[in-house]
Amino acid sequence: MSDKKTRRESPAVNAGSMADIAFLLLIFFLVTTTIQEDKGVLVRLPVWDDAPISEPINENNVLTVIINSADQLLVENEPATIASIPVLLADHVISPLRKPTNAVVSLTHDRGTSYASYLAVYDALKLGYKNIWDEAANREFGKAFDLLEIEDQRNIRNTLPMVISEAEPSDILGS
Repeated sequence: MSDKKTRRESPAVNAGSMADIAFLLLIFFLVTTTIQEDKGVLVRLPVWDDAPISEPINENNVLTVIINSADQLLVENEPATIASIPVLLADHVISPLRKPTNAVVSLTHDRGTSYASYLAVYDALKLGYKNIWDEAANREFGKAFDLLEIEDQRNIRNTLPMVISEAEPSDILGS
């Protein structure tokens, strides 16, 4: 017998399937991961019409809402709070001075206005219209606007349409 120890080589690790496993893990994570999308303001735009405006809008029918670059809110050139917008809007739309179908809200903001302020004001305007629609639904049908049939909701919206006109942002600071 020999005194020499036989040298054994260390066993090789078969790494051929490692690439397959890494690829499968990559596919698994790509399929199972949800990517959040930024959501903007959902607004249904009017149909584009190339014809010029045939008649000017009466200024008494327009409620002017302005947000300046310092996020200060002005309604009809008077300082206001976001909480007061639904009441001011209801007073404007349901007024003996105009038909509700002629009432228009003009929303203007500055390029320096924060997005949070703009959204807060826009949400308050939408809340104001929702309150008006709820009152009309309760008066006519005895239940909330959201509980009405689609056709009844459409009739109320036609009687009390939400007309928010957004002007191009102003650029007061020149930036």
